[in-house]
Amino acid sequence: MPLSPRNEDLSFRDPYQLERLAEELASRELVSPQHFDSRYQSDDPVNHDLPEHIPLSHDDNYLTAEVFNVEEFLLARSYTSLPDLRAELRQYLTELKEELVKLINDDYAAFISLSTDLRDEGARLVRIKFPLGNLKVKVLESKRELQDIQNVIHGKLTKRAVLREEKALLHLLLKISESMTRLESLLSIASPDQGEKNSMELGSSNFSMYPSHSEDNTDEKFRGSRAKHLGRVAAEYTQLLYHVRKARAENCVFVDEVQWRVDRVQSTLSSDLDQLFAQTVILLTDPKGENKGTELERTKWTTDLTECFRTYDILGLWRDAEDVIRQEVVRAFVKKTIYPGALAAPHSPIVPHTPFHTSDPGLMTPANSNQQIPYTPFTAFVPKQSMYKTSGSAQDLSQAYLLDDSDDPLARLYNQLLRFVERDITRMMDVAEKVTMKPIPDQRIPPSPMSEVNREGDSRGFEIMANVIWDEFGRSIMDEIGGVVFAAGRPNDFRKHYETTQAFIRSLELLAPSLQAVEEMRRHPIYLAFERRWQLPVYFQLRWKEIAGTLEEVLAADRLEPISLKNRGSFATTQAAATWIAISACWSSEIFIPELCHRFWRLTLQILSRYRVWLDGWMAAISSPSKLTTNAPQDKTGTQNIPRSSTPVSAPEITSAENDAAEDALLRQYSAATIDIKLLETNTTTLWRQTISMMMSDTSDTQDLQAEGAIREILSQIVSFIAPLSNKIVAILSRRCCDALLPVRSIPSQYRAMSNKRNPLEPSYFVSSILQPVKKFFAIGVAEGPGYLLKESFIKSYSTEVFNNVTQRYISYLTAMKKTEESLKRLKKGKKSPYSLFGNMTSPSDEGRDEERIRNQMVLDAEAFGRDAQSLQVDVETNQSFLILKEMVYASDGD
Repeated sequence: MPLSPRNEDLSFRDPYQLERLAEELASRELVSPQHFDSRYQSDDPVNHDLPEHIPLSHDDNYLTAEVFNVEEFLLARSYTSLPDLRAELRQYLTELKEELVKLINDDYAAFISLSTDLRDEGARLVRIKFPLGNLKVKVLESKRELQDIQNVIHGKLTKRAVLREEKALLHLLLKISESMTRLESLLSIASPDQGEKNSMELGSSNFSMYPSHSEDNTDEKFRGSRAKHLGRVAAEYTQLLYHVRKARAENCVFVDEVQWRVDRVQSTLSSDLDQLFAQTVILLTDPKGENKGTELERTKWTTDLTECFRTYDILGLWRDAEDVIRQEVVRAFVKKTIYPGALAAPHSPIVPHTPFHTSDPGLMTPANSNQQIPYTPFTAFVPKQSMYKTSGSAQDLSQAYLLDDSDDPLARLYNQLLRFVERDITRMMDVAEKVTMKPIPDQRIPPSPMSEVNREGDSRGFEIMANVIWDEFGRSIMDEIGGVVFAAGRPNDFRKHYETTQAFIRSLELLAPSLQAVEEMRRHPIYLAFERRWQLPVYFQLRWKEIAGTLEEVLAADRLEPISLKNRGSFATTQAAATWIAISACWSSEIFIPELCHRFWRLTLQILSRYRVWLDGWMAAISSPSKLTTNAPQDKTGTQNIPRSSTPVSAPEITSAENDAAEDALLRQYSAATIDIKLLETNTTTLWRQTISMMMSDTSDTQDLQAEGAIREILSQIVSFIAPLSNKIVAILSRRCCDALLPVRSIPSQYRAMSNKRNPLEPSYFVSSILQPVKKFFAIGVAEGPGYLLKESFIKSYSTEVFNNVTQRYISYLTAMKKTEESLKRLKKGKKSPYSLFGNMTSPSDEGRDEERIRNQMVLDAEAFGRDAQSLQVDVETNQSFLILKEMVYASDGD
C-alpha cells in the first residue's frame, strides 16, 4: 500500500520498520489464535524450560560483529516480541550515550590538567640546553688533540717499522753476501774483489774447504770427504737460494747484481757433483772390469753414491743425475748390445760382480712379494726361475726374472738387458728410492695406459726406471731392431716376439724399486710409442683370414660328410671338427694375445653363428624330396652304387635297395650332426668356463653376464637343430619297424591254412625283428651303428617314440583284422553249407579252435613285443599305446 507522509516520517526514524512488523504480528494473532496456540501444543510429556532473557550488553556477539546481520539478531531474540525488543534497544542506546558522556567528561578533566602542569617548563628547558653547547665544544677539542697525538705516534711507529724492515733486509743482504763469499771459497771460485781480503773468518764456520778441481788426488778418504763436503755446500746453497728469493720479493737491485755469481756457484756445484757422481758410478759398475775393489771399498763407494743422490735431491737436480747414469753406464751398454744385427750375433754372458750375494728368495706369489705387478692372464713363456726376493735387507737385491732363451735370440737379448739392470742399475735405483722417500699409495698398479700423458709437468724425485732404463731400451729396440721385432707379416714370429717382449717388460717391472717407478715407466712417452708400434689389428686380420679361410673351405660343401670315429670325444663330421678347431685356435697359446681378447671373442661368436647358418642350409637341402636319392652312397665316378647280382633283379627290388641305402646315408648324417652338436655344445661350454671367462677377467660383472648370455644364446640356437634331426631319425626308424610289422596281418590266414593245427607256444618269428632297426641304430647286438654315441642320451626317448608309432600301427592292424573277421563271419552265416564229396568240410568247432589259437598267438606276440621294448628302456607299464594294445588283445581273448 502507498506510504503516507506519517509513514515516511516513521521510516526515517525506524529504518528497520519494527513498528510495522509489530502491527502485522498483532493482526495475525487476532485472525487465527487457535493456529498460533497449536504450534506450542505437543504430546511430548517432557517439560520445556522457559527461555532465559539475556539483556543487551557490549559482549553480545551480534552487536560486536564487523557486519551487523539483522536476521540473525532477530532469530536470536525470537522469544522476545518486537515492541519489547524495540524498547530494549532504546534503553541500550540511552546507556551508550550516558557512557559516552561520562568518558568525555573524564578525559576532558585530564586534558585540562595537562595544560596547567606544563606551565613554565620552556624556560627550564632553555636553561638546561645552554651548558650542553660548551660541553660539546670541549669534547671536540679534546678529540682533536688526541687524534694529533695518535697521528704522531703512528708516524713514529711506521718509521720504526720501515727502519726495522730495512734493517732486516740489510741483514738478509749481508747473509746473501756472506753466503756467496763462503760458497765461492768452498768451491775454490775466484772472488770479484780478490785484491781485497775478506774479513769473514771461514774457520769459525762448520764447513771445510776442499779443492774441488784437483784431479790428481784419488785417495779414498779424500773422495769420501769430498762427497760430504759437496753435501754441505748444497745445504748452504739451498739456504742462499731461500735468502735470494726473499730479497727478490723486496725488489732489491743487489740481487740482480749478484745473480751472475749465484749462477756461477750453481754451475760449479753442479759440475763438481756430476764429476764426483760419474766417478763413483764408474767405480761401482766397472764396465771395463779394471777395478773391482774389495767389499770395504765398494761399501765406501755406495756411501758416496748415497751422498751424491741426497745432494741431487736437495738441489732438485734429479734429471742431471739421470743424465749422468745414462751417459756413463746405460748408453754405452745399449749401443754395444742392441744394434741391427744383434739378433743374429752370439751374445757374451754378463759377468756378475763378486763376491756373489747369497740369498734365499721365496716363491714369487702375490702373498709374499713386496709389490704387486698387474696380473696378465696369459703368457706362453715359462721363466727360467720362479724365485723372488721376500726380504728387504741391504744385501738382498732384486733378482732378475729371466726368460726362457732356448732357440730364441730375442729372449737372449732381453736376458742380457735384465742381467745388466740387475747387476749395475738395481743398486742405484734402490739408493735413489730410499733418498727420495716417496709415499706408497694403497692401490694396485693400473693396466698399461695407451693414452698420452703429460710428461712436461713438474715431477719430483728420481725416475731412473722410466727416464734412463726404459728410455734407452725402448728407443734402441724401436730404432735398431724394430723392423724385426714389430714385423706383423709373419704372425707366428710376431706373436712370439710380442709375448717375449711383454714377458721382458714384466720382468723389468719386477726390478723396479717401487710401484711409482712402474707407473712412471708406463706413462713415459717412449713406453706409449713402444706400445703403439705393435700392429695388433694387422696381426688379428691375418689370424682371422687364416682361421676363417680354413673354416670356409670346409663349410663350402653343402653335404654333410661323416668320418670314422676313433673315440667318443671326437667329432663325426669334418664341418663340426673344422668349427671346433677354429674356435679352439682363437684361444690357443700359439695364437691368442690378451690385448685382442674381445676381437677373438667376437670371432668365436661369428664362427658359431656361421656353423649354425651352415646347419640351417644343410637341413633345408636335406629336407627336399630330391635329396632322398642324391644322398645315397656313390662311387668315385659319381654313379650310385647299385647292388649287382648274377641274376637279373626286378625294378621294385632295385628301388627298395636304393631307398634303403639312401635312408642309411640319411641316418648316418642325422646321427653325425646330432653327435657333433652335443659335443660342440659341451666343448664350447667347457672352454668358456675354463679359459674364455678367465681371459676376460678385466671386464665388469655386467659385461661378463652379457658375454655369457651371448654364448648361451648362440649355443641354444645350434642345439635347437637336435629336435628336427631327432624327428627325422625317429621317422625313418618307425617306418622300418612298421615294415617289419606287416606279417602280423597274415596270422589268421596262416593258422587257417595249417594242416597241423596246434596251440601256439612261442611268439611269431617276426616279433623279434620289429624293433631290430632301433637296436641296429644304437649298435645293440651288432658291432657298430650310426647312433651308438647317442645311446646314453637318446636311447630312451627315441625308443619310446618309435615304440609308440609301431604300437599305434599294431593297433590299426588289429582293428582292421577284427573288422575283416567280423565281415567273414557274417558272410559265412548267410551261405548254406555246400555238399563235400571228400568229407573235408570245416565244422563250427574247428573254426572256434582256430580263432582261439589266433588269439593266443596275438597275446604271445604282444607280450614278446613289450619285453623287447623294455630292453630298449621303454616304460611299457605306463605307456598308454601299449596298454591299449594289451587291452585289445586280451579283450579278443575274452570274447
